[in-house]
Amino acid sequence: MAFVAVAVYTLPSLSYARRPQPQLTSSFLAPGWHLSLRHRPLAKKQQQQQGRSRRRGGLLVVVDELAGQYDEGFEDVHVQLINYFTYKAVRTVLHQLYEMNPPSYRWLYNFVVNNKPTDGKRFLRALAKEKQDLAERVMITRLHLYGKWIKKCDHAKLYQKISDENLQLMRERLIETVIWPSDETTNTEKID
Repeated sequence: MAFVAVAVYTLPSLSYARRPQPQLTSSFLAPGWHLSLRHRPLAKKQQQQQGRSRRRGGLLVVVDELAGQYDEGFEDVHVQLINYFTYKAVRTVLHQLYEMNPPSYRWLYNFVVNNKPTDGKRFLRALAKEKQDLAERVMITRLHLYGKWIKKCDHAKLYQKISDENLQLMRERLIETVIWPSDETTNTEKID
């Protein structure tokens, strides 16, 4: 399902003094987006209607795929989850090594300081070059943590948490933007 955003761009009237034209800007619009809308020639009737629209002072621009498609996939989410599980696995292995093998703990701790585990694939590749046994331990722990998360993850509860958080944020924003009448501005005089 594609979402279509409609933007109204008002052109200045020629009968008035020349005013600066407002700029339609958004982080969703790529530079030159308006040029991509003109790739198809307009029919004669559409050209006439567009001309009348310009004379009245408004031009309607339809921007398709402004926020992207939902069916594009969630590969970026998958990568973030894998990176997070790598981070959690490194923390778990560090904790285990701290109790059972202090020299390996110190080595891995220093390695983590110099090679941040935020990019899981790169981190594990570098760790495997230095110490294969620790890399394998982190990979196995990462799989184990993922399996535990899948078993315990309540997708309906996660959806509800996201929905509740969105609602709370919108309420907070509404309270910030609404101008509430204060007690001083209310008319408390009696009308006789």
